[in-house]
Amino acid sequence: MKGFVATSTAAAAADAGKEVAGKIKAGIEGAKVAMTYGSCDYDTKELLAAIAAELPGVPVLGNTSFTGIITPEGYVGGDKPFVGILALGGDDVVVGTAGASRDTDECPRNIGKKLAKAAMAAAGKDCAPDYWYMAASPAEEEYYIKGVTDVIGRVPFFGGSAADNEIAGKWWLYNGVDAFQDGCVVAFFYTDAPMVNKFTGAYAETDHFGIVTKMDGDRGIAEICGKPALDVYAEWRGMSTDQLMGGDLLVESIVAPLGVKDRMGDLIAIRHPMNGNDDHSIAVGAKVAEKTAVILMEGDVDCLVDSVSKTAGELKEKAGAKPAAYFFVHCGAAVPPSPTASAKWPTRSSRKPTACPSWPSSPSASTVSSRMAATPSAG
Repeated sequence: MKGFVATSTAAAAADAGKEVAGKIKAGIEGAKVAMTYGSCDYDTKELLAAIAAELPGVPVLGNTSFTGIITPEGYVGGDKPFVGILALGGDDVVVGTAGASRDTDECPRNIGKKLAKAAMAAAGKDCAPDYWYMAASPAEEEYYIKGVTDVIGRVPFFGGSAADNEIAGKWWLYNGVDAFQDGCVVAFFYTDAPMVNKFTGAYAETDHFGIVTKMDGDRGIAEICGKPALDVYAEWRGMSTDQLMGGDLLVESIVAPLGVKDRMGDLIAIRHPMNGNDDHSIAVGAKVAEKTAVILMEGDVDCLVDSVSKTAGELKEKAGAKPAAYFFVHCGAAVPPSPTASAKWPTRSSRKPTACPSWPSSPSASTVSSRMAATPSAG
């Protein structure tokens, strides 16, 4: 397998799409997939149309990214619109892609099943891939994953969630020349080139913990140990709940999120508090189940910054050989939102898919070898 990365910061979407895709076309032969990440400032459909025109026959999928992207040349984005493509290809890999908009009340688990079958068909296969990739809109990622695994079983995967600059539901998912704000895209990889990954939260656990005794939907912690969740969190932090209302909770919890430990104690999945609600419940960025323990985690800015290079080094060592590509996903919840952001994470309270058991998500990292290395992280 081989990989190549290209970027553009052209002001117009069509110009950016043409430029970045032109670099890909010149930089790698036999691309099998163009994993694309761009700015919410672009006209998304113009961007995708320009990319498709330059890369005919190459599946394009991905999503908008929070403020920028990390590339071999460094950070691209900030005040400029941006787009980047990681193209993967080679004679030793077959890739099948599929995408679906969540524009109906169909259970996302069922959508995940359909996506798995469609991706296998696109690859000309009738068996599970060696590994797979997923991007989805925030709120139901676990259900899409469960639907895919209903079809292919437990197969290694990597990916992340779509994002925007304000955490305000302005994100887009890319699927060829199509784009939608609510749904899921997947890519199935059939190859002998191995993939390794690493999950990391970059926080340390404290001695403050409690049992979730009441949930409001999948991502609203109503009570911890029978008390309003926000009151408990405030007590743990030595703060007033007035300091943690609305989006202020997201900002204050960047260095002190919640964590859920796996059954073996080997991994703590981070659950970033996103919003302090009027009823003193806490909206979090991933599913939490009643009767499980949540732990107050702690870190500092230097720790979070250093964790990026530390994780990359650990992943490189784990890969063993020089990877064809690295794929990093860093949780946007670990970065303060803009002053105008609402910082309120969307929920599905109006359509809870009760027939769709979920799959816990957690921060992560991965690599493909001739190997590929990916580092997804979800809060």
